[in-house]
Amino acid sequence: MKNAVFTTMIVAVFGFALAGCQAEPKTEEKRDALDASVENSLNMMRSEDATFGRFLDDAYAVYPTVGKGGLIVGGAYGKGEVFDHGRMIGYSDLTQATVGGTIGGQAYTEVVAFENKAALDKFLDKEYAFDASVSAVALKSGVAKTSRFQNGIAVFKYIKGGLMADASVGGQRFRFTPVR
Repeated sequence: MKNAVFTTMIVAVFGFALAGCQAEPKTEEKRDALDASVENSLNMMRSEDATFGRFLDDAYAVYPTVGKGGLIVGGAYGKGEVFDHGRMIGYSDLTQATVGGTIGGQAYTEVVAFENKAALDKFLDKEYAFDASVSAVALKSGVAKTSRFQNGIAVFKYIKGGLMADASVGGQRFRFTPVR
């Protein structure tokens, strides 16, 4: 019974979040704003930890502002850009759903780094999701030096603000739209 309720809640949150959202910004102005935000976020993360840059050599996705909130059931959403060897190849959005001990809200930057072409290709193929077994590393000075890829990806979060207590279980789903 608990699994059925959990699954229904996750599907409902994902369905609601995906219904009105698209990965690519609708106007040139919004695309330029996203691009500037991605660049600013990466610069902040590099200045926080100089070893973080090694994860940006191959392919990565950057979500400069992810908004997350919840009270028992939580969710998050953010738009970003995907890069392959320094070249922006498309837009992506991330949706997260959680259930458990969640209360509060926060904004953060998330970077998903891909270890190789196979990991990037898996991400680019329609919708990509990972579950609670993939955890993000909160970026602080020197932490990237000891970070490792897990199942072809490494995930970094840079907390921008807010206050959240979170001991929940959930997953993230990503959608990709190539540059036209």
